[in-house]
Amino acid sequence: MTRTAKLVAGGTLAAAVVALGGGAAWAQEAETVMTAEDVQVNLDNVFVLVAAVLVIFMQAGFALVEAGLTRAKSVANIMMKNMMDFCAGALAFFAVGYAIAFGAGGNDFFGTGGWFLGDGAFQYGTLTVPVTFIFQVAFAATAATIVSGAMAERTKFKSYFLYSIAISGLIYPIVVHWNWGGGWLAGLSTPFHDFAGSSMVHMVGGVAALMGAAVLGPRIGKYGPDGKPRAILGHNIPYAVLGTFILLVGWYGFNPGSELAADGAIGGIAVTTTLAAAAGAITAMLAIWAKSGKPDVAMTANGMLAGLVGITAGTAAVSNVGAVIIGAAAGVIVVTAVFFFDRIHIDDPVGAISVHGVCGAFGTICVGLFATEDTDFWQQGLFYGGGTSQLVSQVIGVVAIAVFVAVTAGILFTVLKATVGLRVSEDEELAGLDVLEHGAPGYGPDTTPGLPSTSRSGGRTTTVPTGASS
Repeated sequence: MTRTAKLVAGGTLAAAVVALGGGAAWAQEAETVMTAEDVQVNLDNVFVLVAAVLVIFMQAGFALVEAGLTRAKSVANIMMKNMMDFCAGALAFFAVGYAIAFGAGGNDFFGTGGWFLGDGAFQYGTLTVPVTFIFQVAFAATAATIVSGAMAERTKFKSYFLYSIAISGLIYPIVVHWNWGGGWLAGLSTPFHDFAGSSMVHMVGGVAALMGAAVLGPRIGKYGPDGKPRAILGHNIPYAVLGTFILLVGWYGFNPGSELAADGAIGGIAVTTTLAAAAGAITAMLAIWAKSGKPDVAMTANGMLAGLVGITAGTAAVSNVGAVIIGAAAGVIVVTAVFFFDRIHIDDPVGAISVHGVCGAFGTICVGLFATEDTDFWQQGLFYGGGTSQLVSQVIGVVAIAVFVAVTAGILFTVLKATVGLRVSEDEELAGLDVLEHGAPGYGPDTTPGLPSTSRSGGRTTTVPTGASS
């Protein structure tokens, strides 16, 4: 064969290989081309996962708000409680809570199936099981951590740890099953509606906080000999405000994320969330300004949170104007509620009961008043000519959830008090929980290994361990 013939033959073979290889590649590419539906499914999963991360980030906001509105001597204890709310709650929800909330078995009150995310674990629509679980576990941790603020500065850590497991693994999941899990509230003739958890999450935490604070009793010095409440100021208002803004950011995962899809509704949900938060902050500021003569920063921050809690149930159902009205009303309600609970000797250092419990109930009922139209998920509200059917269902749901949580949380805290103990000793409360409960202060000085160092902790000089070994 001549050199020219060899080149022609080699070129022909190479072309054939390229053609065959290219044809196979083109065929494979044709087989893996994603449809618009495939893209939407992936987009939905990514969106909900990012929303879940925002909700988990709210734990940092709760920790900062609680730390800022309480005293410095227990700041490490507060951070530890908020961290364990997520860690213990996530494991409890993984093991049993998710199955109780969403399991296909069971009945209208209690789900079963999919324990430990095993066979039969719930999957919403096109979302994967892992994404659905992560989003829901973020909500469970939120319900648990609300209680921390109302019980701050005087609760034994081990008792709080056990409580956190119980609410995330049992109390909260049962309530969730009643509605989001397809239980009896979802089966009412006009189904109960709570879009993102004014009652299902926030009121659950708020009512549990009420029971915990009632069983625990007020902090030492909170009430004078005449029974009148005395102010115990928080140590770091910048923490509280920063935490409030973190919670606001997290709420854009909480509310729009509850659409459980990346669709055209999420923008409107974000708008109603924003308007309610802003209105709540302004009216709370005006209300406390009128009452005390000063625009109190902490109460204004709680007003923003109250507006957010209030709009969470109806964020997709109400108009922008309706959102402003709900948020504004919640801002006034939270100020009134804080003073009310003070008067009846329920010591809530951060106002968690008022923000989450009272305004959660209020916001849920507002769906029956302000929902603008009939849909597959809710009926038109009373103020828009829809009659009272949705309003009645909302009231039924609020009362049922409040009673159930009050009874179960009350039993839980009473049992903890009678067994492992619920409250720290008087000496420990006065000194602060950081050193005696956790071994080191939240704000400690620089230390030199081998030399004792001292830290102020409630007026007591305490040796701070360095953790170094000789």
